Amino acid sequence: MSVDVQTALRSPRSYDLAKTALEVMEANQVWPTVRNFELWVHYVAEKESPLAQEIDRLLAAGEPFTETVGAELAAMFLPEAKLNGDILEAGDVLSKELQSVTAAIETAQKSSEEYGQELAIASGRLQDGDDAGEVKAVVKDLAEATKKVQGETAVLETQLAETTAELGRLRESLDQVRRDAMTDGLTNLANRKAFDERLESTCGKADADGEGMTLAIIDIDHFKGFNDAWGHQIGDQVLRYVASVIGRMGATPRMAARYGGEEFAIIFPAENGRIAKAVLEEIREEVSSRSLKRRSTNEDLGAITVSAGYAERIAGESAMSLVERADAALYASKHAGRNRTTAAQPMAAVAAA
Repeated sequence: MSVDVQTALRSPRSYDLAKTALEVMEANQVWPTVRNFELWVHYVAEKESPLAQEIDRLLAAGEPFTETVGAELAAMFLPEAKLNGDILEAGDVLSKELQSVTAAIETAQKSSEEYGQELAIASGRLQDGDDAGEVKAVVKDLAEATKKVQGETAVLETQLAETTAELGRLRESLDQVRRDAMTDGLTNLANRKAFDERLESTCGKADADGEGMTLAIIDIDHFKGFNDAWGHQIGDQVLRYVASVIGRMGATPRMAARYGGEEFAIIFPAENGRIAKAVLEEIREEVSSRSLKRRSTNEDLGAITVSAGYAERIAGESAMSLVERADAALYASKHAGRNRTTAAQPMAAVAAA
């Protein structure tokens, strides 16, 4: 049976479940981040799930539970369910708020109809009656009816104000869910899904506005060997460092993304290859100029280098074609000795090849 983590944590055994998850994390030297906690609550709450089986496999193999491992497990087993769950929960809240408003409006409409009837009756009584006592009674009845309508209108205004505030919080929650779903957990750059969507939209805008654009793909040189030599935790630190440089150079209106593994990408809207090359060279030089050290031992880890390839888009070119040309340029940098930037071949040359 599938176990929903939020439901489980709201149940009477929530404390024991959370405590067990933290104890198991500590026993396996897992850093207690929010994402890791969610993974391990799933693990202890649902031992037969695919996620739990994969964690058991990693533990049996003696593999360290790094941030990269956690991000990969979350991407594989959690985000879609979490995203859908959050959206469903938000939808339930929205439905309840709308039902509340609907009920309040129906009450106000009913009160308005009753008030109209009171006015009609009062009008008839005033026409038929001519003594002061009758007029006084009519005025009293109208005052009471008016007071009742005013009270119900005030209640409706309060409910509408509360609903507006709740819908604002709901919108912020959904925006955060979307941002989380579009962000790489390790590097805080845009993830592959966000990159794919942005690339398509940027290509479309370039054609609509009659502008150019450039795409660059960047890869950390010899990263697998570095990981093998120093371990995944140091590898994660290298990824975060390189991502910080790329993210700074690829800030809005550009878009920097983790393309996959140790590969990154930058979209340059309305910018040509000359500008992109200058940015890529600045990234390459800054990354290679740093001599990295292990903080705990001050051990010299050596320098990190990156290779890059970029392609300047031509009008009407598909996103897939642009990626293929930028990727080919990256591999040309790799084959030429790494630690360099290469421009993609023109479309005509690619077609001939």
